[in-house]
Amino acid sequence: MKALLDRARSFERRVDIESGEYRKLAEGQNPDVLFITCSDSRVIPALIMDARPGEIFELRNAGNIVPPYGQLGAGGEAATVEYALGVLGVQDVVVCGHSHCGAMDALKSGDDLTALPGVDAWLRLARPELAPVLTGASDDRSLADVVQRNVVNQLAGLRSYPMVRQRLDDGLLRLHGWYYEVHTGRVYELDADGAFRVHAG
Repeated sequence: MKALLDRARSFERRVDIESGEYRKLAEGQNPDVLFITCSDSRVIPALIMDARPGEIFELRNAGNIVPPYGQLGAGGEAATVEYALGVLGVQDVVVCGHSHCGAMDALKSGDDLTALPGVDAWLRLARPELAPVLTGASDDRSLADVVQRNVVNQLAGLRSYPMVRQRLDDGLLRLHGWYYEVHTGRVYELDADGAFRVHAG
């Protein structure tokens, strides 16, 4: 913590405040994308996308889960989606899962989460839709399969939001599914045929 705190204290000296870039941020934000991803500390959206401050509006939680519209007790995610679309006018939404995901691995392995009731209740939101890849012997499926299926499911969950559906119908919104490989830095994109592929930059 001390190293992080020292860097925070020296942040103003490390960036060029006088360039005007940071002063302009005080006037408001105009992000290009709503990026929904896991809270995992190894997944850093701005680093992956080489983004500057103000370019990405982020929604992060365990397992990059988007509760279906109207789900009881799910307020922060819905509020973030609505604000990004209704106020900021974001036209692209990325749902990004990742390799080595602890949340999805817990579901895949059938871990006993009774000691973590909050985690258990949260992951319960994703469990039913993941049933097709969670049934059978655990050796029959890879963690990547579970993570990628979860990304597809969360995109479907996003479509349950009236604001999302309306903007999709009006051609004002694009949804993207990504799978990020922590150990290689590769980004796999969900194609129209349902497969995740690496695309040349």
